Amino acid sequence: MQWRTMCVGWKRLILFLPAVIIVHHMLSVSEFQKQTDLGDLHNERRVKFDHLVLGPAAGEGLPDRLHCQGTKALNKTRVGSLTNNPSSGEHVAFVSMFTAYNSAADGLFSGRPSDLVTVGKTSYNKVERSIAVLNVFINFIQVSMPRSNIFILTDPASELRLHRDMVTIQPIQGEYSRDKLMLQRIRSYIGFLEIRLEKMTQRREQVSHFIFTDSDMAVVNDLGHIFTDYPTFDLALTFRNNHDQPLNSGFIAVRGTAEGIRRGVAFLREVLEVYSSKYMKASRMLGDQLALSWVVRSDPKFNERRFSKREAFVVKIGDASVLFLPCSSYNWTPPEGAGQFHGMPLDVKVVHFKGSRKRLMLEAWNFWSSHSDMSDMLCLILRSGRTKYDF
Repeated sequence: MQWRTMCVGWKRLILFLPAVIIVHHMLSVSEFQKQTDLGDLHNERRVKFDHLVLGPAAGEGLPDRLHCQGTKALNKTRVGSLTNNPSSGEHVAFVSMFTAYNSAADGLFSGRPSDLVTVGKTSYNKVERSIAVLNVFINFIQVSMPRSNIFILTDPASELRLHRDMVTIQPIQGEYSRDKLMLQRIRSYIGFLEIRLEKMTQRREQVSHFIFTDSDMAVVNDLGHIFTDYPTFDLALTFRNNHDQPLNSGFIAVRGTAEGIRRGVAFLREVLEVYSSKYMKASRMLGDQLALSWVVRSDPKFNERRFSKREAFVVKIGDASVLFLPCSSYNWTPPEGAGQFHGMPLDVKVVHFKGSRKRLMLEAWNFWSSHSDMSDMLCLILRSGRTKYDF
C-alpha cells in the first residue's frame, strides 16, 4: 500500500514537472526583461539630447503647483511687485563670479564641427556657450528686476569683454584654476564686499543690498522683497531637505548696510577657513556647500529639523543673523532635490540650471523672447527639466 502511494506521488510530480519548468522559464524571462528594461532606462538617462524633449509636468493636481497643458500654463505664477525702487534710497544688485578659460590651452575646442552646438539659429563652441549662458543670466535679471546693477567678478587675466548696460566687470585677484574655483568664489565674494565696505566709509552713498548667484541661474521674479519682509537678517542662504547637503551655495544674499556687510564677511571668512581646513579634497565641487553646512550645524542653538519644512526662518549663527530661504522657491532646480519631483511652486523666483541643463536655460530664454509669458516659459522648463542635454 505504501509503495503504491509513493508511485502515485511520483507520477503526479512527473506530470507537474513540465509546468514547473515552464513557470520557472517564464519568471526568468520576465526577470531578464525587467533587468533589460532597467538597463535601457539607465542608458537612456545617460543620453544627452541636442534638442528639447518634453515630458509630463510633475505636480499636476497638487495645490500651489504650476499646472501645464503643453507649454501653456493653466494657472499663473505669482509675480511680485517691483520693490527695487530708487526713491526708497535702497536697491538690489546681483553679483556673480565668472572666468573665461583659454580654449586652446584647456583643449576645450578642437575646431571640429562636432564641437559646435546649435540652439535656435545660433551655433556655439564650448567657450561661446559659457558666454551665452552668462548673457542669458543678465537678460533674465534685466527683465525681472530692471533697475538692478550686475557685477561680474572675474580673473584679471581672463580678458572678459562684456558690454552691457548696468553691468560692471570687477576683476578680483586670486587663483582661478578649475580645481580651486569654488574656493576662489568665496574669496572673491569676500573681496568684493570689502571693496564695497571701503567705498561706503569713504563717501556716503545709497544702500545697495547684494545677491550673489551662480551665472547659470534665471531670476524669474522680483527678489527685493526679502530685504523688506525680513528686515533683521544680515546674510541669507537657501536650504533643501537633504541631510548630506542641506545648503546650496548658488544663492547668497547680504544686507548692504555697513553692519550687514561686516557680519556677512565674518561669516564667509569662517566658511572659508572650514573649507580650507576640512574640505580641500572637495575643492573642485561641493566643498563650499559642505563648509557652509558645517558652520551652520556647529552652532549649538541650530535645529536642523527646520530644513524639512518649506518655510523661511531666521536664526543667529555666531554674530550674524542668517535668513534661510527654501530652495523650492529661491533656488529651484529641475528635477532633483527640494521637492522638485512634486512640480514647480507657483511662487518660484529663481531657477537654477545646474550641470547639463545649460542648454535648457538658453532654450527657455529663446522661448520667453518670442512669447513674453513667464508662466508659459516655466511650463517649458518644467516639462523639459528631467532630460539631460548636451552642455
